[in-house]
Amino acid sequence: MNEVEAPMMASGKSAKKTRSVAPVVSRRQGLPWLTIGAVVVVLILIGGIFTVVYSKNKSNDDAAAAVAPFVPSDTNKDPSTKITGIYAGKSTVAANGTLSFAEYKAALHVSSTQRVAYDRYPPIGGPHDAEWADCNGAIYPTAVRNENMVHPLEHGAVWIAYNPTTIAAGDLDILKSLVSGKSYILMSPYPNLDSPISLQAWAHQLKVSSASDIRIKQFITSLQQNPYIAPEPGGSCDQPGFLASPPAYDAATPGTDAIKMNGAGLTADTAESVINAGDTAGVVPPASSGAVSGATSPAVAPASVPSSAASSPAPSSPAPSSPAPSSPAPSSK
Repeated sequence: MNEVEAPMMASGKSAKKTRSVAPVVSRRQGLPWLTIGAVVVVLILIGGIFTVVYSKNKSNDDAAAAVAPFVPSDTNKDPSTKITGIYAGKSTVAANGTLSFAEYKAALHVSSTQRVAYDRYPPIGGPHDAEWADCNGAIYPTAVRNENMVHPLEHGAVWIAYNPTTIAAGDLDILKSLVSGKSYILMSPYPNLDSPISLQAWAHQLKVSSASDIRIKQFITSLQQNPYIAPEPGGSCDQPGFLASPPAYDAATPGTDAIKMNGAGLTADTAESVINAGDTAGVVPPASSGAVSGATSPAVAPASVPSSAASSPAPSSPAPSSPAPSSPAPSSK
């Protein structure tokens, strides 16, 4: 406080004792509301950021937990058989521990003008063109010839096909996000597909209605580059120039001269690094056609060919019947 001294007397003594002067308080002073408000805003922002980060981490953790059981291993070679509704071809375990699919022979190549009478549409294996479709995150704007699209499956790729007229709004963007920038995966429209979305891997197929279906990620986790299932895992996905000008999809039903699924008349390409030599023999497959998980009628498999799933097969999409021009001849492998 300010002190005011009394005037001095002649004797040198103060006339009065010093007294304190009370400070002047302005009526305009008060609580620092601006500072308090700024602190409150900062705290709210911190809380919001924490909530967003926590929610995102929890969502990522939940997504990882949902696909964790579908990671292939030596004790779980084909985890996809746990996916409800999946079609899985019948398999046997080869001497090297890989799975062999008698109905889907590998390394059997047709020419650019030959057709294959596939057992399912979109096809999931069997004879195919020597030139594979580029599968390094390729997104094809138009339908591509079946025989070229099957070849990447042999290399361990996953093919996402969709019906351009029935796929839900927004689902196409979701599918593209699963493919773009990724390896060993590709997608294309497929005319007259009997489901909005269909996923293909070697000897496996899953049809769903929504791109948000968790089974899509389970399928990809189970079968993309699965070393126990793909006949030629790690085979090249690069195909310079193919994406720019792929052979056109042929909607006509294959004629009587089409190559059969057993590859009769074809010779296995020994230049391909097929991990299970038993997959390349062009022999007549057993009558049974695999199984669909979640179906109600049990399949009866021959004793020598154990089933990789435990229920009856679902019908595949019928082969389209409207004619289309034949595709141009791609370069040889």
